[in-house]
Amino acid sequence: MTTSHTTASGVSRLPVTKSAVSLRSAAVRFGSRTLWQGLDLDVAPGEFVAVLGPNGSGKTTLVRVLLGLLPLSEGEVRVGGRAPRRGSPNIGYVPQQKALDPDLPLRGRDLVGLGLDGHRLGLGVRGMRARRERVDRALAAVGGTAYAGSPVGRLSGGEQQRLRVAQALVGDPDVLLCDEPLLSLDLSHQRTVTRLIDERRRSADTAVLFVTHEINPVLPLVDRVLYLVDGRFRVGPPEEVMTSDVLSELYRTRVDVVKVRGRLVVVGAEEHDEHHEESA
Repeated sequence: MTTSHTTASGVSRLPVTKSAVSLRSAAVRFGSRTLWQGLDLDVAPGEFVAVLGPNGSGKTTLVRVLLGLLPLSEGEVRVGGRAPRRGSPNIGYVPQQKALDPDLPLRGRDLVGLGLDGHRLGLGVRGMRARRERVDRALAAVGGTAYAGSPVGRLSGGEQQRLRVAQALVGDPDVLLCDEPLLSLDLSHQRTVTRLIDERRRSADTAVLFVTHEINPVLPLVDRVLYLVDGRFRVGPPEEVMTSDVLSELYRTRVDVVKVRGRLVVVGAEEHDEHHEESA
């Protein structure tokens, strides 16, 4: 079925005929615990979907399913029309910012190059020259050329995260999965990372699923929200999901959503944010 798609800014995209990501009646269980079930979701090429919810609600688990690292307990999942598989070149992955060993013998360009061949034997691109050119383009796209030869462990958190974005994009993916990529970054670096991701999806029609605890840094970019709480969920535009009534229904307690100077503030959900996400 052909559907139309309108961005958060109100600009209509051309109709799309297939989903970049599709889940049907999807469920994940760990023993007797159900993280989520009955999840139907289609993400269009170029769409930006924020995945929200408290710790333990299954946000990172969804990313692992789409990366082909974890099977569904029931239902179906397709990425680019195919079952997800580990190391798929059609998927780019931006993880959380984590401190690296200062003595790690890896340069900036080496880290980016892992996005081409880190998951398989061989170069994955014919010839060293072609590979080098692709890495150089990815570095330039994120403003990382100046520290291409620097040890990654000696770079700042923001510089490392730029390189992780380049690593995710160097393979020219159709889908970009971002798992809390803004954690531990200051406001300036948060804006840099979100800008780079948004530029990519607009220039290449790359679908983005962006897991985050805090929607405000990406709110101007978001087309839809998937909000997960204790096995329940709601999908829709931010103005429909991020409301007091909807979140109160999901949390099954009173939750207030107020807007302060253009920022959404959720009050009353913090006490439920106690469980840790399943390890990735």
